[in-house]
Amino acid sequence: MGMLTISAAASSPSSAHLPFFYVALYLLAVARAFHRPCAEALGADQFAPASDGEDPSSLASRSSYFNWYQFYSSCAYGIATAGLSYVEDNVSWTIGFGACWAMMVLYLAVFLLGTPMYRAERPFHDIRFAEAVQAWAARMFRRPKNAGDTERLVVDLCRLLAGEEPAEDGKEKGIAAKLLPIWVVSLVFAAITAQITTLFTKQGSTLDRRLGLGTGLVVPPAALQFFLGVTVAILVPVYDRVFVPLLRRVKGHHAGLTTLQRIGAGMATSGVAMAVAALVEARRLSIAREAGLVDRPDVVLPMSLWWMLPQYVLVGVASVLGEIGLREFFYDQVPNGLRSVGLALCSSIFGVGSYASSMLVSGTDWATRRTGESWFSDNLNRAHIDYFYWLLAGLAALEVAVFSHFANRYIYSNKD
Repeated sequence: MGMLTISAAASSPSSAHLPFFYVALYLLAVARAFHRPCAEALGADQFAPASDGEDPSSLASRSSYFNWYQFYSSCAYGIATAGLSYVEDNVSWTIGFGACWAMMVLYLAVFLLGTPMYRAERPFHDIRFAEAVQAWAARMFRRPKNAGDTERLVVDLCRLLAGEEPAEDGKEKGIAAKLLPIWVVSLVFAAITAQITTLFTKQGSTLDRRLGLGTGLVVPPAALQFFLGVTVAILVPVYDRVFVPLLRRVKGHHAGLTTLQRIGAGMATSGVAMAVAALVEARRLSIAREAGLVDRPDVVLPMSLWWMLPQYVLVGVASVLGEIGLREFFYDQVPNGLRSVGLALCSSIFGVGSYASSMLVSGTDWATRRTGESWFSDNLNRAHIDYFYWLLAGLAALEVAVFSHFANRYIYSNKD
């Protein structure tokens, strides 16, 4: 953040400032990759499993933890998208980045103050993680009968990367073989959520974004993501305090729904969100034609930004169900010593899903340009991102069908 602040302070970009900017972006990516899975796993580890002699209700508490982790993350996300985007658009990018840097310093200080109170995961078999990985990697194609769960995961991953089938231990397949289908199928869900920061923002930039009520405020396009944060912040308490207790009584599961049921519901909701987004975009194009503004993309359309609220809300519902479910699933289904790695695998779904979304957009753009005007024309009033939304809705329906096939055959690793 400090380097981004220095870059933003420059009056105009230059060859001297660009390295600061790009290095800062890569440092942020690396920091996020290290921080989020480890921080979330550390929080979940504070709820001791029942096998450690603690209250069995800790399972329900740990499941609730993932809900509230997303709640506070969404609150912070909503404040950032609404407040910081306004500051950066109307005051200064330097002040915006500087505020982020100051918050990170404060966060680090509070985190360090609480260090003595944290329940830290002991090294697996009293061996440091790096040493264990080196030892296991050296024997990647050997799998002794008494190998532990952690070694089995590493070996199976190596076998899959080498194009081989994971070895079997009785009726139980390798951990990687169990998790890989869920990981792959979830990429469509991740590609759909990626539209929030791309096509949704572009779509909203053409609408009337005045708040009205005599305030004269105009919502920046990026601040429309505030709707997502508000939706999650409202739904998480309702889900955790109302739906989970009701479902717990009906189904007898400590979390109400199993993690795979929750993920499947999120995937289905994301498909509905894309269908609604397609209908809203069709309405936007119709208004552009009726107002005679098809060839005037720089003119704001006489259509309120509130038309986009349903698609943001539905993606928020999908996030509460699917994204939180994926985190809890990958945390719970890996060996105890690799829980942060499990959450990193979950995070990689959304990273790879963003790339998959970009590839799908590029492929669709190339295909539609060959047959006529691109669905992603620079003039959004002549584009057809509504067709692309329908394509994603169809992929979501296929995703739910394939996911159901694997979920019905999945055997949970019940460590607790």
